[in-house]
Amino acid sequence: MGGLLFNAFIYLCAAVIAVPIARRLGLGSVLGYLIAGILIGPVIGLVGSETEDIKHFAEFGVVMMLFLVGLELEPKLLWEMRSRLLGLGGLQVAITAGLITGIAMLLDVYWSVAIAIGLIFSLSSTAIVLQTLNEKGLTQTSGGRASFSVLLFQDIAVIPMLALIPLLALPELSSQLPDAVHAGSESQHGFSLVDGLPGWGYALVVLGAVAFVIFGGHYLSRPLFRYIASSRLREIFTASALLLVIGIALLMTLVDLSPALGTFLAGVVLANSEFRHELESDIEPFKGLLLGLFFITVGAGIDFDILFGDFSTIIGLTLGLMLLKAMVLLFLARVFHLERGADWLFTLSLAQAGEFGFVLLSFTLQNNVIPAEMAKTLSLVVALSMLLTPVLFIVYDKVILPRLQDGETSQPDEIDSQGTVIIAGMGRFGQVINRLLIASDVETVVLDHEAGHIDRLRKFGIKSYYGDASRPDLLHSAGIEKARLFIVAIDDRDRAVEMVEHVKKNFPHVMVLARAYDVRHLYLLKKAGVDLAIKEMFDGSLELGAEALKMLGFHPFKVEKMSRAFRRHDNAGLEKLYELWDEDVDLSANRAFLATALEHADNLQELMRTDRMQMHDRTERGWTPPPKNYTDDLKE
Repeated sequence: MGGLLFNAFIYLCAAVIAVPIARRLGLGSVLGYLIAGILIGPVIGLVGSETEDIKHFAEFGVVMMLFLVGLELEPKLLWEMRSRLLGLGGLQVAITAGLITGIAMLLDVYWSVAIAIGLIFSLSSTAIVLQTLNEKGLTQTSGGRASFSVLLFQDIAVIPMLALIPLLALPELSSQLPDAVHAGSESQHGFSLVDGLPGWGYALVVLGAVAFVIFGGHYLSRPLFRYIASSRLREIFTASALLLVIGIALLMTLVDLSPALGTFLAGVVLANSEFRHELESDIEPFKGLLLGLFFITVGAGIDFDILFGDFSTIIGLTLGLMLLKAMVLLFLARVFHLERGADWLFTLSLAQAGEFGFVLLSFTLQNNVIPAEMAKTLSLVVALSMLLTPVLFIVYDKVILPRLQDGETSQPDEIDSQGTVIIAGMGRFGQVINRLLIASDVETVVLDHEAGHIDRLRKFGIKSYYGDASRPDLLHSAGIEKARLFIVAIDDRDRAVEMVEHVKKNFPHVMVLARAYDVRHLYLLKKAGVDLAIKEMFDGSLELGAEALKMLGFHPFKVEKMSRAFRRHDNAGLEKLYELWDEDVDLSANRAFLATALEHADNLQELMRTDRMQMHDRTERGWTPPPKNYTDDLKE
């Protein structure tokens, strides 16, 4: 028990110390976990032989992650992905495995061993890639979706790979296997429901297991969760969610299928369930902790003796593997016409071997396919390629993206019209503004620096131009000298502040309106000279809160007064706090700012109550009609 507690303490200590530092340095949590593992394993030696056993336990984090991914995908959406799932994913696995097999055979590796190596190295790391994409908010981008399609196909492809590997066995390797491997193999087959069955029997059992997951997820899970929810015990619902995931993973293991694939399928079936969000919130903490533990074990499992014993060969194999996979991925990205930028994200995110490579390597040892010494080297190549993956994401962020943005701004569209209002950014925020202005017969010129986004807007008949609105020549072409308003609707906070500063400095007659991300961004925009900045979610949140009050029985007139009072006092509070704001001090560390903010929050309820009890004022009786010909003044 002491050893278990000590190891738990060491792993948690390493994660708590290394990961926040890595995140603060912009390295990402995954690289932080890997570095923590290297420090407590090969460097300091605080953990040792138990690392492999912990890794097998921690791999369950991948199973949970795919369950949560499945919960986000409705079956209809999965069907829409079929072309990329089969085409992009299938070609990636086939071409990569074929090329690696061919190269291995050229290096005098026996053909069956070469095929096994090709299959192992054709897979990528689902855990690292999905975790990093999610952290960076890239999951729903074109490159992120393409990466997910390939990863999902790879997880499915593990099943036929496991069926093929025993056919590649070399009987002369049987004597080389350690007793532990034999024992592991025997115990695994001892709990198999399909061991010794003929082909048709195996197929029936597998189909029956898959059908049970689909049927149970659709028809049995809902009444079960309703019954458990009626107990009003949160811990029992959490236990039920874990029971569901573990049970499905166990069932898939008993029929020799991938547990990750089974739980993913269950997640897809439950994607339309009313308990989806509850399941997500209960599973998420366990998934995050186990994935972090898995990454630590990968780092701790790197054998530096083998690495430094043949350093040039192992590093050469690792970099050669990643370069080869990157070339295949970039080729497929161009064939499938991924957007500019998305192709590089797709290429760099998948250019490594994956955690299922460890599974296949262990399986090849059990089935006498790959020699034990070669397996150690290949395992090290897999681990090193996973270790380098977060570095590739950093290269994408720091090197590729800036170059792409420079390339985008070098060839903007030729702007052939000018308008009263220039809008920078045509995301969801900018689109609503543009639609309102156009519907009111106001001429607008829209600029956006994402070419793919501009192409999609043009298909819907929305006229917009490709280019960076911070460039003086583009603003000149758009007619900034004669424009009355410049609206900043982009989601890049730093560039938004720079745009406001530029326009107010060079064209002070132009009124500038901007989208503010949060309070700090609002104050930065005010400092830059913005005429009006609106917090992007404030109005929607206020409107939803007003509707909530109406549903609670408040009279609509009172709700309107309360909403107006809240807006008025919130704006007054922001103005007062702006006087205490210091750009160089974090808001949570600014004592004067915090004290005033708390005082304003305490006074807000009383101020609103006072406003609500006051008599009607003129603004609530109606609106004064506009003067005649006011629209003519607007168009001038």
